[in-house]
Amino acid sequence: MFNERKAAQVAAWFLTQSGGRMPHLKLIKLMYLAERESLRRHGVTITGDRFVAMQHGPVLSTTLDCINGYKLPSKEGWEAWISDREGHAVELKNPGVARDALDEISDAEVDLLGSVWAQFGAWDQWRLVDYLHDPKTCPEWTDPKGSSTPINFLTVLQGVGYAHADAVRLAGEIEEHNGIDRLFAAL
Repeated sequence: MFNERKAAQVAAWFLTQSGGRMPHLKLIKLMYLAERESLRRHGVTITGDRFVAMQHGPVLSTTLDCINGYKLPSKEGWEAWISDREGHAVELKNPGVARDALDEISDAEVDLLGSVWAQFGAWDQWRLVDYLHDPKTCPEWTDPKGSSTPINFLTVLQGVGYAHADAVRLAGEIEEHNGIDRLFAAL
């Protein structure tokens, strides 16, 4: 299940690395790459967001809604950390976020974010788009022909190297966990 506060803190971590501001397209691509890497390393997502294929590649659906202002943000979630999108960029509300303020993100997740930043942080958003359109590096993305289509966890897990049987098992565990979270959230 989507954790808005955690997604906002992941965004804040990346924005801190870039001096507090970056193109929203670059941010959403870095966040997708972090989720993908988390699935590769640990078999779980960081934020619990859904993945969708869009014209400019895969994205985190609810996070993109937060960036675009389509989702009413919670006071402790997106709104507390990230300013409203201005033009094509987002920025931190309070620059200079300290590590201890990012209480939703584990040390292992910070290490993972750091590895994604080390590999992709210097890239601009269009290079990231090209990378995520390449079927050799991101086989789960398919052109949605001007719309958006869901990307299932099974496809991503296989794309990051899991054998089919392991990918089926992990995808099932993720979906089961998300279902339990939704059930408790409804109570």
